[in-house]
Amino acid sequence: MSVDEIAAPPALKAKLSKLGLARRDDLVLHLPIRYEDETKLTPIGVAPGDVPVQVEAEILDVSVQFRPRRQLVARVADASGELILRFLNFYGSQTKQLERARDDGQRLRIFGEIRHGFLGAEMVHPRYRVVGADTPLPVSLTPVYPTTAGLSQAALRKLILPALDAADLTDSLDGEWRARHGMPCFADAVRLLHTPTPTVFEDELQARTHPAWRRIKLDELLAQQLSLRRAYLARRQKGAPVLAAPGTLGAKLLAALHFRLTGAQQRVIGEISSDLCQPYPMQRLLQGDVGSGKTIVAALAACQAIEAGHQAAFMAPTEILAEQHYLKLAAWLVPLGVEVTWLSGSQKKAAKRASQERAAGTAQLVVGTHALIQESVDFARLGLAIVDEQHRFGVAQRLELRRKGGNPHQLMMSATPIPRTLAMSYYADLDVSVLDELPPGRTPIRTKLISDARRDEVIARVRAKVGEGRQVYWVCPLIEESEKLQLQTALDTHAILSQELAGLRIGLAHGRLKAEEKASTMAAFVAGEIDVLVATTVIEVGVDVPNASLMVIEHAERFGLSQLHQLRGRVGRGAHDSVCVLLYQTPLSPTARARLKIIYENTDGFEIARQDLHLRGPGEFVGSRQSGLPMLRFADLESDTDLIELARDLAETLLREAPAQADRHLRRWLGSREELLKV
Repeated sequence: MSVDEIAAPPALKAKLSKLGLARRDDLVLHLPIRYEDETKLTPIGVAPGDVPVQVEAEILDVSVQFRPRRQLVARVADASGELILRFLNFYGSQTKQLERARDDGQRLRIFGEIRHGFLGAEMVHPRYRVVGADTPLPVSLTPVYPTTAGLSQAALRKLILPALDAADLTDSLDGEWRARHGMPCFADAVRLLHTPTPTVFEDELQARTHPAWRRIKLDELLAQQLSLRRAYLARRQKGAPVLAAPGTLGAKLLAALHFRLTGAQQRVIGEISSDLCQPYPMQRLLQGDVGSGKTIVAALAACQAIEAGHQAAFMAPTEILAEQHYLKLAAWLVPLGVEVTWLSGSQKKAAKRASQERAAGTAQLVVGTHALIQESVDFARLGLAIVDEQHRFGVAQRLELRRKGGNPHQLMMSATPIPRTLAMSYYADLDVSVLDELPPGRTPIRTKLISDARRDEVIARVRAKVGEGRQVYWVCPLIEESEKLQLQTALDTHAILSQELAGLRIGLAHGRLKAEEKASTMAAFVAGEIDVLVATTVIEVGVDVPNASLMVIEHAERFGLSQLHQLRGRVGRGAHDSVCVLLYQTPLSPTARARLKIIYENTDGFEIARQDLHLRGPGEFVGSRQSGLPMLRFADLESDTDLIELARDLAETLLREAPAQADRHLRRWLGSREELLKV
């Protein structure tokens, strides 16, 4: 056992492990979620109701009653009044303890909320202890810690307070720097937060704005910044193929396009091109709103890799999205003499084997799904790995694609804009490029909120749109009926719309269709052979049909903001007036109402993402990137922006000028977990 490992029986260690507590430092950083004030006593007669108070009283009577169920009732009193203590769940030993205390003339110190009812003042299941006449009151507020089943607050306190005395609380930050930025020393901050005196402003403690909390938040953010920046620097020590500056292939592709690149696209292409010329692997996140033109940027990066004699791989999370990319990239690059290969899990055995052989040989660009990272797939000379919708892949999956090619450059793309504070914190190990300009000619999309009770009007609007020569998406959240969520399903909707819109061509696409059926349906919609496509969220990203100008989203209140924004972006891709109808069912929950209000009022993906972060917190944005990445327990990305910037600058300084301090800081906050970040 290491010196700082928690000494405890195996059963207790298992419970502590669930809370991530294995070392003294973990206990020191296991901070209270709130406090209770047991430093003062309130007379029963003047104690307010429904707020926690502490009283001290003599026991007048103890009995087990049966009304309406078995319960332990104790009557207590002080000089100002009487109070009933009621225990609905109790042990026989409790009854004996209270009776013995009554007979010995001892007193109870009781903590809980008083309720004033028909039988007078009472507390239900209060916390109490037997005390003598001279038992002193605590001098600090009582901390309440995050815990798990079977682990009491008392047990946690017995571990944490000794850990505070035994742990090394040496500061990892320079005293002059702390004074300049008004930060207390680490030891003072953690001691205050575990054992605050009643004179400390409790509101500041609860709101986590007290200087001690700001120090802890800064330290947490600094640990995150240090670990991610070190992972970034460690990757730069690894060799990667130098992909020479772009030559004629990219120029030929640009000349063949029927559109011009935006200024944002040109800027980002320059950033990526410069990265690819370096002898260390690019780790760049390309983010851009729906329709900002990420695919052509990826294609030009692939051209640079191909012209330098290497392969590019393009991986997408779903078959429909991967196939859309394949068709688009093949249409652009095959006429230029590039060999583009398709690889997916649904291919027949012979076709898959042929694709795998091409990947290991002559293929210059391989496009596919997770099939690209299967053991049976090898690349001949992979120089660039492109991952679309990167937040849907885990760390291990992206790492596997990197291993396939030795150490290729990586370009990760996301159409879910990442708020600035999130990019500064959770993505500090990546270089970030932003496409913040939409191509000209994109038609603004009008969003309408319509109650499900007006479904007939929406169906009439669909018929009118098709009459104008346009096409329509109708999106549903489930494939088949669920007893738990009584939602209109894609299958039912397809059947109903086929009746209501007799004479129109109604298609159906969902995740459980065979790949060939799905591909055939999508191809027919793209070709204009289907008027209305009923689909699940398989069409969320990547589908590009300029003639589709109406999107109907069924049960919009059940979708997340990111999904709603992605789906809405499937229309407005041509010159036609485009509308997105959000069909919702009442009553709406407060969260659903807030989401629909945000999507109705905003079309800018970055603003939607910012408000979504406020609603949901960072967890879902970070997604499966979380494998091995420390979530923030204390800092808040919205209210602590100044601390994020301070931590980012400080991390750079420590790594450059005081690496030993950086090591000490990381050991305190992460222990051995830092190794997980190096992927």
